[in-house]
Amino acid sequence: MSTPLSNLPPIDSLTYEQALAELETLVGSLESEQQTLTEAIALFERGQALAQHCVSLLDQAELKVQQLTSSGLTDFTPAE
Repeated sequence: MSTPLSNLPPIDSLTYEQALAELETLVGSLESEQQTLTEAIALFERGQALAQHCVSLLDQAELKVQQLTSSGLTDFTPAE
């Protein structure tokens, strides 16, 4: 990963898509084994935080869908 971790945006400010893209980049970087152990641990820690952020955003989206469907949208049938 060419960007130092200190220059990356705060995880809480990332959208799901941004966090997932960064996580995929981190995984690729870790798989390349081109960093020191300390760097790899820092990448792993950021990756864990990114994964948790993605899960949180998905949970929020699921809750929103549940709220919408409980408001009477469950009978929606698309026209064929």
